[in-house]
Parts: sequence; C-alpha cells; structure tokens
Amino acid sequence: MIVLGAGASSSPAEKKSVLKTRAGGQPTQRALPARIQVSRFKNMPMVVICQTAIYYIQIRKIMLKDKVLSKLIQQEIERQQKTINLIPSENYVSKEILEILGSPLTNKYSEGYPGKRYYAGNKYYDQIETLAQQRMKKFFKLGSSWHVNVQPYSGSPANMEIYFALMDPGDMMMGMSLTVGGHLSHGHKVNFSGKVYKSVQYGVDSQTGLIDYDVIEKMAFEHHPRVIVSGHSAYPREIDFKCIGNIARKVGAFHVADISHIAGLVATGLHQSPFEHADIVMTTTHKTLRGPRGAVIFCKEEYKERIDRAVFPGMQGGPHNNVIAAIAEMAFEDLTAGFKKYQKQILKNSSSLAGALKKNGFKLLTDGTDNHLMLIDLKTVDLDGQTAQDLLEKAGITVNRNAILGDSSPFNPTGIRLGTPAITTRGMKEKEMKKIAEWFQRILIVKEDPEKIRKEVEEACKNFPLNY
Repeated sequence: MIVLGAGASSSPAEKKSVLKTRAGGQPTQRALPARIQVSRFKNMPMVVICQTAIYYIQIRKIMLKDKVLSKLIQQEIERQQKTINLIPSENYVSKEILEILGSPLTNKYSEGYPGKRYYAGNKYYDQIETLAQQRMKKFFKLGSSWHVNVQPYSGSPANMEIYFALMDPGDMMMGMSLTVGGHLSHGHKVNFSGKVYKSVQYGVDSQTGLIDYDVIEKMAFEHHPRVIVSGHSAYPREIDFKCIGNIARKVGAFHVADISHIAGLVATGLHQSPFEHADIVMTTTHKTLRGPRGAVIFCKEEYKERIDRAVFPGMQGGPHNNVIAAIAEMAFEDLTAGFKKYQKQILKNSSSLAGALKKNGFKLLTDGTDNHLMLIDLKTVDLDGQTAQDLLEKAGITVNRNAILGDSSPFNPTGIRLGTPAITTRGMKEKEMKKIAEWFQRILIVKEDPEKIRKEVEEACKNFPLNY
C-alpha cells in the first residue's frame, strides 16, 4: 500500500521508482523525486512522506478502530519527524525493535529465570532471555566472571534493586548531587534512595564545575557509606571510574557504576570503562544504545544470587518479554561495525555543537564537553531554563531545563541540557551542528520569532527523515 499526502501526485515513472525501492532498494531522499521521500518497513505498510503534506504513518487496523488514540499517535509521529531532538536521554529505535515491541511476545508471563520459571510455556522465552544475556556480555567484552540480568524495567527500578541487594534500610549511601549532574536515584532526598537509605551527596568544584575526587575520598572516610554510586545524568566530562573504585575499596564500600548515559561510549572504547573498577554496573538501554526502554544490571559473579533475587522476587514480578527480546535485537545491532562509527559521530557532533554555541555567545558548564551532552548556563543571557525550553520548543527544537551549579532548586533551574545521540541517529553531522547553534542564538539572544525559525527547522528535518 502506498499513502500519498494531500495535494501530492505521482507520475508513472515516479510510481515505478517507488515500487522498485519498496522491493528491496535502500530508500533515500535523493533516490526519488524531490517532493517524495520513502521509508520502508519490513512486513509493515510503507510510509511515503510528502514534502507538500504532513508526515503520515498508517496505523495498524486494530488501532484505527480507536479514532481518538489513532489521531494522537499520528500527531506524535508527526511531531518527532518535524522536531530536532536534543534531549540527551532520548533516541530513535530501529523498525526491527519497534516490531518486536509490538509483537505477541508481550502475551506471556515468565516469572523467574531461564530454566526456573513459575509458569509453563516458556521454552522460547528462556532462549530469548539467554540470548539477550549472552549478547550483552559480548557487547561489553565481559567474561565468565561477570553475570548479567536483563529483566529490570528501567533505570530507577534497576538502581532500587541493586541497593536492595547490597544494603539494608537505613544504611549509608553516597552519590552525585542532582543539582550538579547526578540522578534522582543516586540518593536525592525526594527519591526512594534518599528516603529508605541515609544519603550523603558529593558535588563539583565551585569554580571549574568538575568533580573533585579528593573531596569524594574525604567524604567517604567521614561517612563510611555502604555503597558509592558513580555516574551521572547531566555531567559533560569523563568520569574517572578507577579513582572512585579505589576510594570505595579503601572504605570497604561497594562501587556501583550507573553508565546509563554513556553506555554506548563505554562499550566502544570511547570512554573509560567501569568494569575493572566496579562491583555492579547498570545501564538503561534507550539512550546511547538506541534500544527499548529497559535496563540491564551487570555484577561480578559472586553477587549473582543477590542481584537476581533482588530483581525477582524482591522487586518485580513477570519480566517484559517483548522488551527483553528487543534488548537482544539492540545488542545484535550494536555489535555491528557501524555502531562504533555512530558513537564517534556523536562525539564529533557534541564537540562541534559545543564550540558553535560558545561562538554564538553562550556559556557552557565546564566550558565544553567530553561526551554526548552539554549544559548551557542561561544566566549570562538573562533567561531561566523553563523560558528557554519553551521558546526552543516553539521553534521545533526540544531540550530539557536542568539544574546547574548554583541553582537552589531543580524545579526552577537556570540551565538547559542538550545532547547529540538522537540527531546523530538521524544522520546529522557537524554542518548541522553549526546551524543548530545559530538557531539557538537567534531564538534566545536575538529574540527572533520562534514560529519563523520553526519553518526552517521543519525544512531541515525533511533532509533527515525518520524511518517511521
């Protein structure tokens, strides 16, 4: 089936070109008539995106019965197609992963682990989960001394399960403060991690914005935490996992490394790996790994029983089998040579965007970035995070407001966080980073009408269509 947007037409020659592309050619914008772009779905209706019409996708027939939901889904797909996404924790999955997530694998209950289920009918799920485990270990180049659990529903539940395995309620833990780049689940007072456990938070140097590892060591000896968490959700520089691991050993603490944001960089050797220096490593699968919304816990073999029992039956019931299968597919995709090339381009784009933003008058925390993300200090342009976020969204650019050094509350921050994983997936490179920085300057400093710039953004997005 071919769907054309309103007002579009096609000649016999154009139709022949489209059909040939659907039969097996690789669709690209340049391979087809200028006003038509084609994306091909395996075993799914083809999507034809017309530049003279809105972006459109045919929803499965069962969805079309629900007109309200169908319309909302179509609107969200259109929003994604027309928007430049700079939120560093978001990405775009492959059409194969989308198929798996929407497959009948979601129908089965599989409480337990491969070979030890509480329900019958898990012959193939056992094989799928084992495959996901094997591939994730291979992806991170781990041997028999490491165990992997692929059942956690997401990052925060995974961290909860790790703490449950290693600590008793009331024990002391230590993690990076949310206001300088840490995560809620690293011990923030409003989160379970700061309520169930006693928590002390380390920060950054007030002048450089960098982690001061000497201060972490001093705090560790003062408070004797049971767990020290490394990792971040908004820190633009490389983490020294070796140093934190050494501190943890000195005070007899477990070292838990949360690499959710940088997992793709770690696996491809573009960021220091925590595996030689940590007892437990956790990552989500939907950021730089370009997978489904899930999480994976790696632990040294000696902690296997603790972790597995904390996940099930300690915290969770039946695993999400469709997500686990999608994690297996994600690992299959990430083990290809092209994945390291993608990670390298993330870094190139991040460095290019950071440099261009500085040239356009913006101040960046730590004056730059080593990884996939950066933070803009908006105080120098007399804006707050919420205002900047809203103005950019009106122009078709999504970021998220973010607390930065000196902010008293994460609810009213003076910074915004942005990153390059999603736009790199779309195929954007250094040239586009310079253009994005120019848009930031025109929107936030010159105060141009965001709606005017939105037209430019949407036109740019047409050159980098999503495969949906």
